[in-house]
Amino acid sequence: MARPRNNPGELAELPTALRPDRPKGDQIREILHTLTRSLAAGTVLPSERVLAERFGVARMTVRQEVDRVVAEGLAARRPGGGTFVAEPRPARMLTSSFSQDMRARGITPGAKVLEHRVATAGPELARELEEPVGTPVLHLVRLRTADGEPMAVERTALSLRRYPGLDELDLSELSLYDSLASRWGVTLGMVSASIVAGPPDPSDAELLGIEPTCPCLIITSAPRTAHGEVIEFGRSIYRSDRYDITVAYRAT
Repeated sequence: MARPRNNPGELAELPTALRPDRPKGDQIREILHTLTRSLAAGTVLPSERVLAERFGVARMTVRQEVDRVVAEGLAARRPGGGTFVAEPRPARMLTSSFSQDMRARGITPGAKVLEHRVATAGPELARELEEPVGTPVLHLVRLRTADGEPMAVERTALSLRRYPGLDELDLSELSLYDSLASRWGVTLGMVSASIVAGPPDPSDAELLGIEPTCPCLIITSAPRTAHGEVIEFGRSIYRSDRYDITVAYRAT
């Protein structure tokens, strides 16, 4: 993440007063959007006090709009360091893998394996994987990074009957979906996913380097191959302050 830096001339291009015919909060938000688009990532934004005094509004009004811009991921706060322009957020298409999406955007994907174990599928997991009860399954938990920054904790389960030997691969170095494609001929097809917003578990918050109150995207998915077979069943948590999820669909 870029280190916050000051820019004394950052207010020079902004209006000197707000228009009387529009809500003040809307105008403050537009000004903050202009700043986050025009300034380099890591640049410290004007303080709430400075903006309130310049435009003659209450600091609470400014604070509310700063909170919104932070929630949108355009800015970030650092204790004792003010509010600064956030780095652009990478996005993931649900119809491709994390590694594929990051590489397509010129970002280096990474993975740290947190759990790697083999167990047999119970009734619930067997149903999700569309496999017989007792099928050997690889349970994999990985911390996913983008240019070294934590982005997600991915938890997934894959059938070792369909992918024998998958448990022998080092998935901290290899892309899961690249390996599935090259070794087992898997082509990603339809993705069925549930996406909800919620707070992370304390342990996940620590792994992701965020506060336990930071909203996250919790994704439960069962991607299928182009032939309709379930590839994996997973539940992952993504930082919503640094990550976007894009859904592609075909209208009928």
